[in-house]
Amino acid sequence: MINTLSDFIQEYKRIVDMGWIKTHRSGPTGIGKTLEDLLGITENNIDGPDFGDYELKSCRLNSISMLTMFTKTPQPRGAADILRETFGYFSNAYENNEKVLHATLSTDGYVPIANTGHQLIIVCDPSRISIVAEDKKIYAYWTRELLKQTFEKKYKNKLVYAKALSRGTGAAEQFKFTEAYEVSGFDYDSFISLLEQGKIYVDLRIGQYRGGAKGGKTHDHGTGFRIREADQSLLFKTNNRIV
Repeated sequence: MINTLSDFIQEYKRIVDMGWIKTHRSGPTGIGKTLEDLLGITENNIDGPDFGDYELKSCRLNSISMLTMFTKTPQPRGAADILRETFGYFSNAYENNEKVLHATLSTDGYVPIANTGHQLIIVCDPSRISIVAEDKKIYAYWTRELLKQTFEKKYKNKLVYAKALSRGTGAAEQFKFTEAYEVSGFDYDSFISLLEQGKIYVDLRIGQYRGGAKGGKTHDHGTGFRIREADQSLLFKTNNRIV
């Protein structure tokens, strides 16, 4: 079991020397599960350190997949209802005439919303981050201060980022761990810069309840801020290579 950064470095070098390692779980979380098993860390969903003062993260160097940094329903109150009713579309997944709205947005350009004729984009201004439609109106937003507080709460621990090459897919995927970094100090300015560059994406996942008293009403599955695996360490002020 590892308790200190020195323990991690020693064990991680051993894992690097192992070369290609078959995943311990298929899917996106396979790399994290495999590394935790090899290090003797018990998997948990608690928001806290994995060893010592450190939270352990891992990513595929050659991956274009994205990670959800956190989810936050936009403002004002009822924004998810407004977005679904205004820009949503009908889905065969539901046996009614209520709408859903699934879309991945960024600052990089307007995104067409299914066959609705509408388009949405993320716009940054000095006070807030907004969801804007083709009519240039703001339909939902997050204040910059709220996002700053949310991120600083989420990334309050020191982090170790382990990086690996990946080959194969599913249960046959393999990892070759190559390097690791100690990162700390969430950099909100870097977050805003990456968002403005179109390197951070906003996932709208607004569906509806399937039954019961809330059947057909808005069900916000969590509006997610997402970033490509290989870019996540750019969110921090300190990046020290330790292996």
